[in-house]
Amino acid sequence: MSASPDSQLSSALVAAGRHFDRVVNTVNLPLTRASSVLFDTLEAAEDEGPRAAAGELHRTTYATAGTPTTFALMDALAAIEGRGHACRAAVMPSGLSAISVPLLAYCKPGDHILMSDSVYGPARTFASTMLTRYGVTTEFYDPHVGAGIEALIRPNTRIIYLESPGSYTFEIQDVPAICAVARARGVLTMIDNAWASPVMARPFDWGIDISLLPLTKYWGGHADLLMGAAVVREEHWLPLWQAIRQMGICVGGDDAFMVLRGLRTAEVRMRQHEKTALEVARWLETQPQVARVLHPALPSHPQHALFKRDFLGSSGLFSFELRQASKTQLAALCEGRRFFRIGYSWGGFESLIMPANLEGIRTVAPWNGGPLVRIHCGLESAGDLIQDLSEGLAAARFA
Repeated sequence: MSASPDSQLSSALVAAGRHFDRVVNTVNLPLTRASSVLFDTLEAAEDEGPRAAAGELHRTTYATAGTPTTFALMDALAAIEGRGHACRAAVMPSGLSAISVPLLAYCKPGDHILMSDSVYGPARTFASTMLTRYGVTTEFYDPHVGAGIEALIRPNTRIIYLESPGSYTFEIQDVPAICAVARARGVLTMIDNAWASPVMARPFDWGIDISLLPLTKYWGGHADLLMGAAVVREEHWLPLWQAIRQMGICVGGDDAFMVLRGLRTAEVRMRQHEKTALEVARWLETQPQVARVLHPALPSHPQHALFKRDFLGSSGLFSFELRQASKTQLAALCEGRRFFRIGYSWGGFESLIMPANLEGIRTVAPWNGGPLVRIHCGLESAGDLIQDLSEGLAAARFA
């Protein structure tokens, strides 16, 4: 019996346009959108499975393990963040998932974590809630501890979790000293490298084992995607990859393509963020309403010498402390600005402003200063941003 015209059309709709056998070189790699991965033989499919499960490079049986686009991004992250070191990278749907999944991957019930008191608030929350329920104990340490962290290490300490500069308060840690102690004691080191990556720091040169990246921020750079990554030394790859595969953690090709596109201009953008933020920070230091500016690249910063030793530059994010401010005055400062918009994130092309609320997220080194305001200087002109803040300070009537 011959096929009906309708059935012929159905088959043609499925098959048409799926094969193009001529190589066309383009500036950017083609975007791969996929779920299923196809094989020519059963033997090839059966051979690929164990290789993908073992985390071999570019091996996949399904898009949750990787596609050409996500593999390209993983390769780029390992090469840039881990430059000079043998590293692998895994991508995850958000910056927070890039924190939580590695912590789950490397810890087991009964383990102990040392975590900086100045970390990103949701990282602290994850450690204090879910990790606690799974029998992992977290102890918070003073970010100024340096090599003195050895006194806090227990026989069951599994990870030292760092963030430098610290969230909102911008303490610079002596990361190389902490890493040296940790390596001697067989403890893994993990750092949230949001502020300085991908241009201004090389954490693996400091001795770090695992670098956590919110690709949402400077890597993407345009405030239009969510993604995170963990870059690890090769010897620590398998536990992370197994956790990712077992939990079904993956990203789509479209967002991976956007991060690949964003990273091409990352250095140019970050250098401009750096220049603008420093100009704004220096101006803020001259304002009578401002008690101090918390920017590690300023000579006035308490750990400026450590910053100059370890970092290759600064980003667009910093805080300033006001001498005094009521809630109404903070609202007048932040609301109605032309360029500084109120928002929690940062790392995009836009400028943002947000008062800090540190209540409950500092226990070892609580904030004892005045009202704190965090700003991200985007890609607008420094003069416009200074004028915007000047108008905000005037509207708040601090005098």
